[in-house]
Amino acid sequence: MNNTQPGDVIKYCLKCGSPEFIFDGSRSFKCQQCQFHFYINSSAAVAAVIVDKEGRILLTRRAFEPGKGMLDLPGGFVDPMETAEEAVVREIKEELNLNISRMEYLVSFPNEYVFAGYSVFTTDLGFVCHVDSFDNMHIQDDISGFDFYLPEQIKYDEISSESIRNIVRYHIARNM
Repeated sequence: MNNTQPGDVIKYCLKCGSPEFIFDGSRSFKCQQCQFHFYINSSAAVAAVIVDKEGRILLTRRAFEPGKGMLDLPGGFVDPMETAEEAVVREIKEELNLNISRMEYLVSFPNEYVFAGYSVFTTDLGFVCHVDSFDNMHIQDDISGFDFYLPEQIKYDEISSESIRNIVRYHIARNM
């Protein structure tokens, strides 16, 4: 399966509409008419590592493509003008109805998130998040289920992306 890259889709200058919007084959476009220079930058996304009192990691199941039915960490894209920390709090509330009591930045990994065949390049920021209670937790938004896994129970080939696998592995290695 070939993923559609930005140079395959963007054909007109985003500023003046000129068809003379030249892709450099790597990461930017330049308009020959108005000289607008557009860069393909990484989008920010967040992922929360949440561990219960028994040391089990909370993994969700994706409700939609890409990776429908696969394991994932709860999280999502950072909205414009939102901090990564605000995005973690919002996403965990939206997906699981959980309130984050505290969090610490863990690690980041690059990712190619293929949505509807189009490649969106992301930097996935992992956070270790703590919640005071799981009592009101229920699935919402874009997850179809969740479960808690001891580190040795995790089937990495069932995790939706390499970046999420790396965040989980990093967290486990750091805590051994």
